[in-house]
Amino acid sequence: MSFDLAARLAARRADNLYRQRPLLQSPQGPVVQVDGQEYLAFSSNDYLGLANHPQVVEAMQQGAARWGVGGGASHLVIGHSEPHHQLEQALAEFTGRERVLLLSSGYIANLAVITALVGKGDSVLHDRLNHASLLDAGLLSGARFSRYLHNDLNSLQQRLHKAQGNRLLVTDGVFSMDGDLAHLPELAAQAKAHNAWLMVDDAHGFGVLGNTGGGLVEHYGLSTEDVPVLVGTLGKSFGTSGAFVAGSEELIETLIQFARPYIYTTSSPPAVACATLASLHLLQTEHWRREHLQQLIAQFRQGAQALGLNLMDSPTPIQPIIIGDSGKAMAISAQLRAQGILVGAIRPPTVPAGSARLRITLTAAHSSEQVQRLLDALALCQLEAADE
Repeated sequence: MSFDLAARLAARRADNLYRQRPLLQSPQGPVVQVDGQEYLAFSSNDYLGLANHPQVVEAMQQGAARWGVGGGASHLVIGHSEPHHQLEQALAEFTGRERVLLLSSGYIANLAVITALVGKGDSVLHDRLNHASLLDAGLLSGARFSRYLHNDLNSLQQRLHKAQGNRLLVTDGVFSMDGDLAHLPELAAQAKAHNAWLMVDDAHGFGVLGNTGGGLVEHYGLSTEDVPVLVGTLGKSFGTSGAFVAGSEELIETLIQFARPYIYTTSSPPAVACATLASLHLLQTEHWRREHLQQLIAQFRQGAQALGLNLMDSPTPIQPIIIGDSGKAMAISAQLRAQGILVGAIRPPTVPAGSARLRITLTAAHSSEQVQRLLDALALCQLEAADE
C-alpha cells in the first residue's frame, strides 16, 4: 500500500484548485518584482505600507547588530530578550491591557490560547468563517466544538444554551476573506449573558480600525471586560512578523505556564522586536496612513460599484470581488496579470464552494492613480468577458 499523491495532485489541478507560489524578487510595496516581471500589486496585507519603511528597516539592522539574528531558545529558557520585553510592554500600553505575550506567528498564538484555556468537558464556539488557525485550535483543544452561522446571533445563542463547562466564544475581528466586521458589542453581550469568555483575533483590524489604530475593540469602544482575550498579528499592519496576546495578568501567566505552542517554540529574533517597536511608533504617530487608506477604500468601492462588480460589505482594505467559479476567477486573475496587475484568485477550501473571488487588498502605500489603474484594468476584463 502506498500514498497515491500523484492522483491527489491531478484531482486538484482538474478542479482548478491547484496552488502555486509566486516568487517575490523585491521588497513588499505597491510595485513589486514577481517571477521576473514588474507588477502593480494588490495582494499584500501590509496595510499601512510599513514592511519596507526606512525607519523599520534601520531598526531591524541596528537590532541585528546589537542582538544577533536568532532567538536562540524558547522564551522560558534563555530566548526572552530585552527587545521582546520592551515590545510586550509597549503593546500592553497600546492595547490598554495589563500584559501582552509575544508569539512567533498568528497561527501559533491562536493554538496557544485556545488549547491552554479549554479542554475536555469545555465548549468552544466559532463563527463559521473564522480563520483556519482558530478552527484548528478548537479541534485540537479537545473541547466540545461548535460553529455558529456567520455573524448570526440567533445561531450563536442556540449553541451557547447547549454549551458545557468553560465556554470560550471565538471570532475573527475582521474576516480575512470577506473583509466584514464581527458584531463585537452583541457578541460581548451574549458572552456575558452565558458566562462565557470572548476571544477576538483582530489580525486584520489592528492599525486599520479605531481612532488610534487600536483595532476593532477600539472601533466599538469595548473594554477588557467585554473582550478578555485579544490576539493580534505583527505581519500585517505592523509590517514585521509574529503575533501577540493581550489580556489580564492572570491570562498571560496562564499562557506562560500552560500554552504548549509558546513553551516549546524558539523565540523570534530580537531584531524583529526592534523593528516592530519602530513600526508601532509610526502606526501611532502617522495618522495620515489610515486616513489615506480610507480614501482609497472609498475610491475603489465607488468605482467598482459603477462597473457593476459583485463586492462584499467590507469597510476595510480587504475588498473581495465575488466571481463564483474557480476557473473563471483564475482566468480573470490571469487577465489582470497580463495587464501588469497582481491580484490573487482565492478558491475553495479557503472560501466556501461556489464563492471563488478576487481578493483585492489596498495599502496606504498605494496612490489614487494606482487604484484607478486597477479599476481601468477590471473594466477591460469585463469587456473581454462580454466579447466572449
